[in-house]
Amino acid sequence: MSMILDGSNGVTFNDASLQGAAASPNVLKNRIINGDMRIDQRNAGASITPTSNQYTLDRWQASLSQTGKFSVQQNAAAVTPPVGFTNYLGVTSLSTYSVLAGDLFIIRQHIEGYNTSDLAWGTANAKTVTLSFWVRSSLTGTFGGVLQEGNGATRSYPFSYTISVANTWEQKTITIAGDTSGTWQTTNSTSIDVTFGLGVGSTYSGAAGAWGATMYFSSTGATSVVGTNGATFYITGVQLEQNTSATPFERRLYSQELANCQRYYQSYSNNGLDATTASDGVVSKTMWISPQMRAAPTITYGTATNTQNTSDTSPFTTTIVPTTSFILFQVNGTGSVRVYIYNPTFLSSEL
Repeated sequence: MSMILDGSNGVTFNDASLQGAAASPNVLKNRIINGDMRIDQRNAGASITPTSNQYTLDRWQASLSQTGKFSVQQNAAAVTPPVGFTNYLGVTSLSTYSVLAGDLFIIRQHIEGYNTSDLAWGTANAKTVTLSFWVRSSLTGTFGGVLQEGNGATRSYPFSYTISVANTWEQKTITIAGDTSGTWQTTNSTSIDVTFGLGVGSTYSGAAGAWGATMYFSSTGATSVVGTNGATFYITGVQLEQNTSATPFERRLYSQELANCQRYYQSYSNNGLDATTASDGVVSKTMWISPQMRAAPTITYGTATNTQNTSDTSPFTTTIVPTTSFILFQVNGTGSVRVYIYNPTFLSSEL
C-alpha cells in the first residue's frame, strides 16, 4: 500500500483518505489565534455592539468609523457551524447604513511579529501564504478583505471572494505571494493584520490582487454588510499558513489555544491587594501572571474598593507595577489597618 507523508497535512493513503497531522505546541502552522472562535473571555457568548477598536471574541477586533451599525456575538442566532467546528463569530447589521467614502467597518486580527518572522516579508525571500476560512452570509456577491502591514504602515494587499448562496457555509481560499517591500515587524509588535470588510468606503478600498503602498481595508466593489438592516455575516475556521494552497485547519487543544489568547488578555477574580498591617508602612502583594503576556499589561477593574480605618490620618498612596510576568500592588499610608481590593482584575496587552 502506498502513502504520502506530509508534515503539514498528515498521511494520505492510496485510497485518498487522510490521517491529519496533530497540532504541536512547538509548531505554529496557523498564524491566526482563535481562528475557530472557541475562546470568548470578555463576553462569554453575549452579544455586544462594539465601539471602534474594541475586542469581541478573543484576538478579533472590531474597527469602525460609526458606532451602532453592527453587533458581534459568538454563535449568533445559533445556526449549525460547518462540519468539524462548534463556534463562529457572528456579525449582525443593526441598520441600513449607506457607507461614505471615508467609512470603514471591519473585523480583524493583529498578528504578532514573533509568529510571522519566518515569512521573511520585506525581503527578496518573502514566502507565499494561503488564507482560508468558512463564511456564511444572508447576502450574496463579492466580499472583500485585506492583508496589511501593522503598526499604521501603508503596505496592503486587498483580496476578494464570492459568496454564491445565501445562508450557506462556504469555504474560501486565497493564496498571496509574500510582500518583498515594507518593514514587517519580527518581534512583539504587530506584523500582519488580517482584515474582513463589512462595509468600507472608496477611500479605503483598493483593487484586489496586488500589493501596494496604500492603506486599504477591503477591495473595491465589495458588498456592504452594514448596508442592509438585519444582514448577517458569520465566519470561522480562519487559517493563515505558509503554503501555496490551503491545508486542513490546524486543531489545537483547548488549553493550548486559551493560553495563546491569554498572552494578550487575561481576567482574574478576587485579585489585587487585600492586606492589613499593625503599624504604619507599606503593604504589598505580588500577583503572578501565567502565561507570560506579550508586554506589560494595561490593568482595569470591574469593582474597586478602597477603605481605611478611622485612625488613619493621611490618605493612601498606591503603586502598581505591571510586568509581563507579575504585577506588584503596593499601598503606603498610616494607621493600623489598610485594605485595597480589586475584583475582578482585567489585564490587556493586545496589539
